[in-house]
Amino acid sequence: MARNKHPEETVDLILDVAFRLFMKKGYEYTSIQDIIDQLKGLSKGAIYHHFKSKEDIFIAVTDRITKESNRMLAAICSRSDLNGQEKLKAIFKESIFHPDQEELFTAAPDLNKNPKLLVSILRNMVDKLVPDYILPIVKQGISDGSIQTDYPEELAEIIMLAINVWMNPMVFEDTAEKICRKFIVFQQMMLGFGLDIVDHEFLGRLQELAGMYQENK
Repeated sequence: MARNKHPEETVDLILDVAFRLFMKKGYEYTSIQDIIDQLKGLSKGAIYHHFKSKEDIFIAVTDRITKESNRMLAAICSRSDLNGQEKLKAIFKESIFHPDQEELFTAAPDLNKNPKLLVSILRNMVDKLVPDYILPIVKQGISDGSIQTDYPEELAEIIMLAINVWMNPMVFEDTAEKICRKFIVFQQMMLGFGLDIVDHEFLGRLQELAGMYQENK
């Protein structure tokens, strides 16, 4: 198979194959050579022309998976019938129950073994997700009285870091009991800001995703 004359088609092909392999074998057990073997005729040089590493391929795969989720987040942010607190709760519920989460937790790498990938995820969270989605909602909540804080940017960051890092089994390989304790602390902390945004349904789903990750690790 010759290199596609249209670069975007070549990229899509690489991501399609990588996604299937990540789903089947897991990120850690998928090599660049595995991807090449499924792209009959496409050279290693062609892959590295578009991606610097397997980690970059994984980031592109997850970006593509979460694109629909980001549209959902933007839709919630633009709703006029919800106050700030209600929007945060809607975002967390929609995000954790989105079908894409199962795909990500099935194929996700051990982030402790991939510091570059972990840093990339953290930067994306702080530089894009917080200012684009969470911070505007927190500021709205302050204005409408549903959120109490003098530090909206810091609160927005700590919410995202707590849920996506501290409570993330891909970073900390916590047991179901440990996840439950972290959830209780996070819930109490949020209530201190007047935020009733996570419940036991959220906890159950978090434990379910952690189980998927451990099973496929």
